[in-house]
Amino acid sequence: MVTAQVSLPLPVLPEGWSAPSDFKAIGTLSTPNQRNLEPVGPHFLAHARRKRHKRTFSEDERIQAQENVKKVEDEDGDDISEPENELMLGRDAKDWKNQDHYAVLGLSKHRYRATDSQIKRAHRKKVLRHHPDKRAATGSSEDDSFFKCIQKAHEILTDPVKRRQYDSVDEGANVDPPGKKAAAKSPNAFYKLWGPVFESEGRFSKVQPVPLLGNDKSTKEDVELFYNFWFNFESWRSFEYQDEDVPDDNENRDQKRHVERKNNNARKKKKTEDTARLRQLVDDCLAGDERIKKFKKEARAGKDKRRLDREAEEKRVLEEAKKAKEEKDRLLKEKEEAEKAEKAEGKKAKEAAKNAAKKNKRVLKGSVKDANYLLPKGEEAGAKRIDEVLGDVEAVMGKIDNEELAALAGKLSGLKVGEEIGGVWKEEVQRLEGIGKLKAGEVKVLVS
Repeated sequence: MVTAQVSLPLPVLPEGWSAPSDFKAIGTLSTPNQRNLEPVGPHFLAHARRKRHKRTFSEDERIQAQENVKKVEDEDGDDISEPENELMLGRDAKDWKNQDHYAVLGLSKHRYRATDSQIKRAHRKKVLRHHPDKRAATGSSEDDSFFKCIQKAHEILTDPVKRRQYDSVDEGANVDPPGKKAAAKSPNAFYKLWGPVFESEGRFSKVQPVPLLGNDKSTKEDVELFYNFWFNFESWRSFEYQDEDVPDDNENRDQKRHVERKNNNARKKKKTEDTARLRQLVDDCLAGDERIKKFKKEARAGKDKRRLDREAEEKRVLEEAKKAKEEKDRLLKEKEEAEKAEKAEGKKAKEAAKNAAKKNKRVLKGSVKDANYLLPKGEEAGAKRIDEVLGDVEAVMGKIDNEELAALAGKLSGLKVGEEIGGVWKEEVQRLEGIGKLKAGEVKVLVS
């Protein structure tokens, strides 16, 4: 334990002080006790540290500064920790427009995705390492140029307007499009290489979220949505960050207007070039997208199928019409042949009936001849008798049809006796008179 002895002079008594004679005690002091006092506090700890390690004040401050920087780095972790190269440390602070602000703060892998908290932590980390006072304490001969770069990067990235202007032209966040050979190496290479390209370009979109490229299992609707979005892309990119500085003096107004017009024209030109670049990028991606080829093939296959189905339907309709026509022609032909056959049969039957009628008439006429024209046997029939009998026979035959004629001929066939033949004729005449086909007295000889 350390024992400290403090020796302090007593204060000088004022003039006219009469304590020994005028002093009146109103109490007594307690009995003193001896106590051990232990020194504490940051200053004592610093003193003890210096004594223990045998350091001077400047040496201890330098070492403590290094340890604080290391402690901050360890607390921040690797998310905002990037190695610093000599080229970066030797940057000219005056050339701040061409510096990579994210790289200066160690945020190269974050860039436009870096949060305000990450920017703040990265700035604190860089300041602790590169502040002129800290560098002087560590004995470094480095000037404060890089520290000014750090401060400028912090100024740009913590101002929303300035940061948006810088993000508009930050080429470090761009992803180069792949070549045709690289994208065609494997089925998934196209989506793996082109996906980050459109993710990077999507940061400039006024419309969020941006549709994803997808993969080989994406639907036709999703793919069409993706390409329609990029063919009608609305970009907020403005290129103000690359403007030429406008003079601030009021005396040179013409020069100021000239620079402003020049900047506006340059922005429009860069905007037009960027739009053309993006359109070419989308065209290149579309040309190598196997899904488009697959969808076109499916569309052609569907179109061919519809055409084949239509042609098959037309062929079927034509065949059915042909079959219907053939069936109609066949039926018409059969009908005509049937009618022709029927007509032939009718004609044949008619001819047969006519021939039968002639035969039956001959039988009828022959019957009266065999009956000696209905005269007694041995009596010769004269011409008059023959004419009268045959006239009656003609009269009867004219009143009856072929069936009745055949029936009458059937009755007369085989008869040779005159009385029997006459009886048949008499019955027939009476029958015809009974049904009104013959008038009474119209036939005289056959019934006499």
